[in-house]
Amino acid sequence: MEKRKLGNSGLEVAPLAFGGNVFGWTADEKTSFQLLDGFLEAGFNLVDTADAYSVWVPGNKGGESESIIGKWMKERGNRDQVVVATKVGWEISPDRKGLRKDYIFKAVEDSLRRLQTDYLDLYQSHVDDASTPLEETLQAYDQLIKEGKVRAIGASNISAERLREALEVSRQNGLPRYQSLQPEYNLYNREGYEQELEALCLEQGVGVISYYSLASGFLTGKYRSEADLGKSPRGGGIKKFLNERGTRILSALDALAEKHQSTPAQISLAWLMARPSITAPIASATSLAQLDDLAKAAHLTLSPDDVEQLNQASAY
Repeated sequence: MEKRKLGNSGLEVAPLAFGGNVFGWTADEKTSFQLLDGFLEAGFNLVDTADAYSVWVPGNKGGESESIIGKWMKERGNRDQVVVATKVGWEISPDRKGLRKDYIFKAVEDSLRRLQTDYLDLYQSHVDDASTPLEETLQAYDQLIKEGKVRAIGASNISAERLREALEVSRQNGLPRYQSLQPEYNLYNREGYEQELEALCLEQGVGVISYYSLASGFLTGKYRSEADLGKSPRGGGIKKFLNERGTRILSALDALAEKHQSTPAQISLAWLMARPSITAPIASATSLAQLDDLAKAAHLTLSPDDVEQLNQASAY
């Protein structure tokens, strides 16, 4: 499996990341272990999670996903084979949110305990915190890196202006810099990332691991009309894609899936992997059949004409 450098972090990752938001939500512990085993066996290594996963599930408190991953790594004895990426800063409760130094120091210990590890490969600011000076946040990360608890840092859900500012604060103060960005980006949602963030990441050598890579499942072709929305817990969020542009994208995916004897999901991920700025798109699976489908995308090469066909179909 080809490995790609994640920014200048020193981390090397296969071109597809597993989205751990399903662990402790739509995948129970047993299924999660099977999925993680299958993911590693297929040659991949980057597992993305967050301290907030999956706080939205009734009865959950946050940290369920990290706990499952930690238990799996402990039982399998495979910590050195996994690139573990987690996050801090999302509001879990009124007293558990933000990127203040004291909160980061507390949150990292909780994540390390749940993940049953003494270091995180990638620690990411889950959401921008305008109320905390960037220098304070980066100083916290600097200390964690010096203590060996964190190898590299990344940012998620941040504007191009704020990311540029953060990189400049790092440069001026000799502090660690964000080596990766985790934005929402897929064949349907292109504008937010492509308008300003993409050029900045290419210019500054920032690796990109995109989330919602399959637009909550829309780009798998599973949802083609309102009658399909009841097919999964995420169906309700799909309605916004059911329009003329969405139909055009699905038609292009269908045509290329037929040409390559693959699936719309594989074509969607291959389109992301082919983009020079993207290191590894993040995708989730809740069954081994779904995982097998996603894994094949890493072995699929789209021609420049294929990519252009998808670019045209998804143009605004």
